[in-house]
Amino acid sequence: MAGTDAGKPDQWLDDHGDALYRYAMVHLRDPHQAEDAVQETLLAALQARERFGGSASVRTWLIGILKHKIVDQFRRDAREAPGDTELAADSDMSGVDEQFDRTGHWLNAPVEWGDPAQLLGREQFWEILQRCLNALPERLARLFLLREVLGSETEEVCQEMDVTPTNLWTMLHRARMGLRRCLDANWGRGVREVG
Repeated sequence: MAGTDAGKPDQWLDDHGDALYRYAMVHLRDPHQAEDAVQETLLAALQARERFGGSASVRTWLIGILKHKIVDQFRRDAREAPGDTELAADSDMSGVDEQFDRTGHWLNAPVEWGDPAQLLGREQFWEILQRCLNALPERLARLFLLREVLGSETEEVCQEMDVTPTNLWTMLHRARMGLRRCLDANWGRGVREVG
């Protein structure tokens, strides 16, 4: 039965291409790299279709392959990047600690965005998330995607991006705060306008 549940490979692009491309764009933030990753994913899936066991949907299986292609791209980019391992102070991220009081509570509570599960299915949310990721410094966005979206282990992210665990957690904090501000400003407004 292995290999028979993988669907029709000649339909993969039509059935799953848009979803794969959107997923790749959110992570890679470059149309050419996203296209390449999707093409590499479909080629790898075609070569591995006999090993598809059918325990997941074809789309889930393809996205699993795509995740590996994205991590491979991050590794290539990290090897080609300049040797600067420290993140420069970013004016966009300044004042993060000013959002909390002395006890660590929010001074201004986050905007209510609605049901998180429903958000993931809304194309508008993904477009705004992509814009917010693009607004982050590239290194912060990559670290965030590797750790929080792709679920890479801390040690693996530190090794791939050449940072210490302390630097990683500081940078992730900055990325989360930057994304929160951007999503509050853009998605929060969109919910009020659309909702």
